[in-house]
Amino acid sequence: MMMKNAAIAAGVLLSALGVTGTANAEDDAFITALKGGTPLLNMRLRYEEVDIDGMADEGQALTLRTRLGYQSGKFYGFDVMGEFEDTRIVGQVDNYAPEQGGYPIIADPEVTELNRAAIRYTGSDALEGLVATYGRQRIIYDNARFVGNVGWRQDEQTFDGAKLDYGVGDLTFSTAYLTQVNGITPSFDANTSHYLFNASWAGAPGGSLSAYGYLLETDNVTDSDNDTFGLRYAGAFDLDSLKLLLTLEGAQQEVDAGDTEYYFAELGAQIAGVTVKVAQEVLGSDDGTVAFQTPLATKHAFNGWSDQFLATPDDGLEDTFVSVGGKLAGFKLLAVFHDFKSNEGSTDYGTETNVLVARPIGKNYVVGLKYADYSADDFKSDTRKYWAWAELKF
Repeated sequence: MMMKNAAIAAGVLLSALGVTGTANAEDDAFITALKGGTPLLNMRLRYEEVDIDGMADEGQALTLRTRLGYQSGKFYGFDVMGEFEDTRIVGQVDNYAPEQGGYPIIADPEVTELNRAAIRYTGSDALEGLVATYGRQRIIYDNARFVGNVGWRQDEQTFDGAKLDYGVGDLTFSTAYLTQVNGITPSFDANTSHYLFNASWAGAPGGSLSAYGYLLETDNVTDSDNDTFGLRYAGAFDLDSLKLLLTLEGAQQEVDAGDTEYYFAELGAQIAGVTVKVAQEVLGSDDGTVAFQTPLATKHAFNGWSDQFLATPDDGLEDTFVSVGGKLAGFKLLAVFHDFKSNEGSTDYGTETNVLVARPIGKNYVVGLKYADYSADDFKSDTRKYWAWAELKF
């Protein structure tokens, strides 16, 4: 229904923009907006391999993701955009679930869909700083821990709905109403009644302060209410020989089965082009009956790249980790070590090591290698994942 309404609105907008034969000046401005648009092209070829102890076969996937779209220029403060997304298996390298049973899951199925399609109003002199977007869109708040696009997967997560953003000085306010989540596979698609609120102040000492409230409800699903309220601070302080990094965050989550809490603290330093960070993230538990969840997050970026904790266990999760990153000869280098424990009780879940090497080639190309090694103690099984990819962005 949302996309049908977006199509109708697009037709009304095009009519209003001069397609029906208004004055020549308006016609010229409309044509100028079309000619001033930008084609959108993104292609990513990726090989992924998954090896899980206890499974006889390894999972292997070679997929090509293509996004093709168009972003128009502006016409009286309005612009429109559309983007299709297609993921194809290459060379019949498809030994993975859900494409074939009996193999580990790799969440990159073959799919062709409308990825984004939206009408946007970017304001006027009287409404400077206002941006209103209606349709299928990408939404990322803060570090994507609670709302993100899951950009690592070939089929990214987008949202159908209306979003308002307003910025004045150091203050930025954003709110959205979402009627549908378009997940990383069709099984994650859902009709929703989500309300999102996020406000940030860039004038906080050393950095920025954000406050948010995410009120989530999946239609026709009993006990699906998930209300989360929180504060986040991210700052950097220049000292004589280094830059000190500090991030603090806390949130409270209310669901029908109980209330849980979230905490994050990270201290880091940048020295001679090398960044070292020590952090702990806590997704709390309510007496082992329910745990803190982040259903709209870019989850792959958190709690280890092997994706063992996409759903937080009922006993909660305490993730203590150290990361070291930098650049060498144009290559981006990153290594992360995680230690996972339960928040309720004293269960040692396991540990994980992550390694990344990536390099941009010019402005439009990126190649990379990535590795995740999860060593299980009392949760799931030892898992190793490998990736190699090349990407074109235009």
